[in-house]
Amino acid sequence: MLITIDQLLNTEELIEVRAMLKDSAWESGQSSAGLQAARVKNNQQLSEHAPHLPKLRALVMNALQRSPIFFSAALPLKILPPFFNRYADQTNAYGFHVDSAMRQVPNEAGAYLRSDLSATLFLSAPEDYDGGELSIVDTFGTHSVKLQAGSMVLYPSSSLHAVSSVTRGERLACFMFMQSMVRDAEQRRMLYDMDMALLDLRSEFGEIDAVVKLTGSYHNLLRRWAEN
Repeated sequence: MLITIDQLLNTEELIEVRAMLKDSAWESGQSSAGLQAARVKNNQQLSEHAPHLPKLRALVMNALQRSPIFFSAALPLKILPPFFNRYADQTNAYGFHVDSAMRQVPNEAGAYLRSDLSATLFLSAPEDYDGGELSIVDTFGTHSVKLQAGSMVLYPSSSLHAVSSVTRGERLACFMFMQSMVRDAEQRRMLYDMDMALLDLRSEFGEIDAVVKLTGSYHNLLRRWAEN
């Protein structure tokens, strides 16, 4: 299931993020790649020692917390602190790969997170660079994603995906991994579809008895499937 969340960051937040990333010290993106991914990863990543990284991470995490669509789609149990990357010049692509199942939590020795979901938050306007499409493969084929700055795509970490070469300009983005309360992707999809349908029914009919009963069924399914 691919979910697009438009305008996760507002205009003011985008300006602030890009100002902090301007003239940043970038390092090889291979520092966050597994063995398979490292062979096809050719981009740059903001250093874990960057002085403004904690503020950048807090800004993105706050944006996630205020998004009901994100919560409904991800049902997050744990979110790895967000990372920031850059595609430009000679470091401009990331070949097809699958994200590692277990991710080490930065600055927490021995702490790991199971990556159920991955997300890319676009920080550069699409007209400012050529190429740089995120390609995600699922059972329905390959989907090409290139969103407006401030918008985010959420997809299963088990998906084969890649970033095509940036041939002009600079592509800045934030990428994230999260462990869901509901491990099974199909169960997450059903809960999301049910939640979105309930929103439509509630908007059209209000809190009628049928909506109350269906809402109860949603929460009982979540209670049955959720882990902690």
